[in-house]
Amino acid sequence: MWKLPLFELNYNYKEASAVKEVLDSKWLTMGEKTIQLEKDFSDYLGKKNKCIAVSSCTAALHLSMIAAGVKKGDEVIVPSLSFIAQLNIINTLGATPILVDCKSLNNWNMDLSNIIKKITIKTKVIVILHFAGYPCIISNDLISVCKKKNILIIEDVAHAPGAEINKKKCGTIGDIGCFSFFSNKNISAGEGGLIATRHKVLEKKIRLLRSHGMTVLSLDKAKGRSINYDVLLPGFNYRIDEIRSALAIVQLEKLEKANFLRKKNVLYYKKLLKDTNIFFPFSNLDKQTISAYHILPILLPKKIDRKKISIFLKNNGVQTSMHYPPFWSFKEYKNIFEKKLFPNTKEITSRELTLPLYPTMDKKNIKFVCDLLIGYLNER
Repeated sequence: MWKLPLFELNYNYKEASAVKEVLDSKWLTMGEKTIQLEKDFSDYLGKKNKCIAVSSCTAALHLSMIAAGVKKGDEVIVPSLSFIAQLNIINTLGATPILVDCKSLNNWNMDLSNIIKKITIKTKVIVILHFAGYPCIISNDLISVCKKKNILIIEDVAHAPGAEINKKKCGTIGDIGCFSFFSNKNISAGEGGLIATRHKVLEKKIRLLRSHGMTVLSLDKAKGRSINYDVLLPGFNYRIDEIRSALAIVQLEKLEKANFLRKKNVLYYKKLLKDTNIFFPFSNLDKQTISAYHILPILLPKKIDRKKISIFLKNNGVQTSMHYPPFWSFKEYKNIFEKKLFPNTKEITSRELTLPLYPTMDKKNIKFVCDLLIGYLNER
């Protein structure tokens, strides 16, 4: 259907070989490949960060909030511009989400100065998203305040594997980092996710929560290392499988080069569209940060109807998307938040459009998209 999809898998024979190896082993559930993935990811982030692979980033966020002790009556501070998973988890746990607006129309990450203002005695967790792969700089002041008040910082790194702040990988700066291996992510395994933490107590609890609270995994029984198990706490089945772990191992190996190619493509988009009224956020990256360039969000000129331009691009074979619809646009949450309290998010979500971006996208395809956009804008 699409001449140019929103994303395209950065796969080759290596992923096929990795899957075949798993199938040949005849062991599909969480096993040796998952152990290897966790070790490789820990090595990549820094060995002090222990990694736990899970079934999705949503599972990672859910387990992290439970491990942090989030319960009914608590407050969790979250970005007002994000995917719905964060709110759904908080709602399920009986806690209250406290939204923080984007810093500006150029910086769509949370306004850290407002985070500190919204901390109360009920605050249990702060979730910080690195939107579109651009790092949200977590200040030492915020870290200090959180330590004093026993508040955990959970980094949502779904968009930002490989991104850095002051030479530290995103996901290693807060107390817990949650990664995604969903199909369109920088590390793509179809589904899957991973939790990283330096805290031994949190790591142990999350590992138990991941698999029904059991002290022994299926692999241990298959290897003859145990014939019985105990259940130490009520947990879930948030295990990843070996096929996805094998795919994620290969994708991790490709990550640095793939992020570099994403960056080149973003810069080429900007070059071709520099004389238009299209606005690219995060235009002045802080020198202490490195982006993962996960998606390419733009702000359309105010006079442009987003639905009409999306249909125009669709009719020409170009897939676009929206990151993200505002929370108050959903039936479940429309009466909870007052959009006037989040003016930057309100403006962004009314004009944002996401263009195709992936490592294997070539200049010819980028020019095709840009020529369509320029032609459409010139006629209006």
